[in-house]
Amino acid sequence: MKILVTGGAGFIGSNFVHHVLNETDHSVTVLDKLTYAGNRASLEGLPEGRFEFVQGDICDAALLDELFPKHDAVVHYAAESHNDNSLDDPRPFLDTNIVGTYTLLEAARKHGTRFHHISTDEVYGDLELDDPAKFTEQTPYNPSSPYSSTKAGSDLLVRAWVRSFGVQATISNCSNNYGPFQHVEKFIPRQITNVLRGERPKLYGTGENVRDWIHANDHSSAVLAILDRGQIGETYLIGAEGEKNNKEVVELILTQLGQPADAYDHVNDRPGHDLRYAIDSSRLRRELGWEPRYEDFEAGLAATIEWYRDNEAWWAPQKDATEARYKAQGQ
Repeated sequence: MKILVTGGAGFIGSNFVHHVLNETDHSVTVLDKLTYAGNRASLEGLPEGRFEFVQGDICDAALLDELFPKHDAVVHYAAESHNDNSLDDPRPFLDTNIVGTYTLLEAARKHGTRFHHISTDEVYGDLELDDPAKFTEQTPYNPSSPYSSTKAGSDLLVRAWVRSFGVQATISNCSNNYGPFQHVEKFIPRQITNVLRGERPKLYGTGENVRDWIHANDHSSAVLAILDRGQIGETYLIGAEGEKNNKEVVELILTQLGQPADAYDHVNDRPGHDLRYAIDSSRLRRELGWEPRYEDFEAGLAATIEWYRDNEAWWAPQKDATEARYKAQGQ
């Protein structure tokens, strides 16, 4: 199969590209605009005979008309995805997440291309810390930021194009990813790289906010399962039962790096910081037979720390500018 991956130079997209090329015989074309979150270095060393890179915009309909007929399927990772940035300037989120997804769907409709849309659990809003419930495919949408609202909008566009125009599409909503190639503005790599540089990690507010963590490799294997065996028009939730609050994560990072567990600083909480995300992925496991490799969060975190330790040349160019921006925000 020939797969077009939008946003394939970003964190989750690049992990998917590596996974596909390592675990299957498929070939991959990456379409990426290379904004600040896309990094060409994340795609180095891939087999030239099965991999191609195209720099371009998902809103460019003419470019999509060139690419879609050459591919059997499109996996749509491209998105503006940082909540804090969406509060500062929502417009890029509308352009990429709404207009970009619309443009891709029109191309899939025109060329009859199988389409898989990558989304987030943030479209469901958040849960109370003491609520035993988890998000399911039936949970009503309740987004709380410009980022999550544009992702919710893109999900609804996909559903409408399936029903109205017969586009062969599926959707997945995933919990928080961690792993290699993640920009240092994000929570886990920021804390890892702080410790590696001899600086104290930063904990938002009290650190009680809970995220349901999944290793990017497990997300990738789940997406492949949906692409291969998922039912057209359906949504699948991807999670690995990795609920941890931010305080636990910071303390685990410090401990695994040989530092005292309390060697961190509290900083201002994020505006509108959702309390808790939790994914029920039982449908994916039951219907498609998927299981995560990293069911132990601590093992996945150790592998991630090792990657950042070994790849400072990849993350160092981003680090100073990222920390300067956070410092200006009191974070």
